[in-house]
Amino acid sequence: RTPSSPLTPTFASSICLLAPCYLTGDSVRDKCVEMLSAALKADDDYKDYGVNCDKMASEIEDHIYQELKSTDMKYRNRVRSRISNLKDPRNPGLRRNVLSGAISAGLIAKMTAEEMASDELRELRNAMTQEAIREHQMAKTGGTTTDLFQCSKCK
Repeated sequence: RTPSSPLTPTFASSICLLAPCYLTGDSVRDKCVEMLSAALKADDDYKDYGVNCDKMASEIEDHIYQELKSTDMKYRNRVRSRISNLKDPRNPGLRRNVLSGAISAGLIAKMTAEEMASDELRELRNAMTQEAIREHQMAKTGGTTTDLFQCSKCK
């Protein structure tokens, strides 16, 4: 005699580590809150601030959802961007500012990638922008054209 299999497949339900008060009822939103909370806990910094990361993650997610009104790709990309920036080991200042309250949940939900960037990356972008501007500027004075003198940009 062969063992029989159940008529309907059984699936293990996804384990959510959040307290029920932070659940939204939407599986996508709940997973985003869970991932944001994990990003806030990426270091042990959150213990120094005595912050409830689940609550803060829920607030960040809610601000994003209230602005975009759906869980489409734009919503997912916005959440993904926040997660990667909060987890970035080269940008611990952002996570610390969020945990300390210097950057509110509403503000981080709306920040651009440039605003979330580390100081080092901002300086690099600024230097590259200045260099690109300098390279594309024309000489300020026309003067007489000659091949006896070359300006510093033409060397």
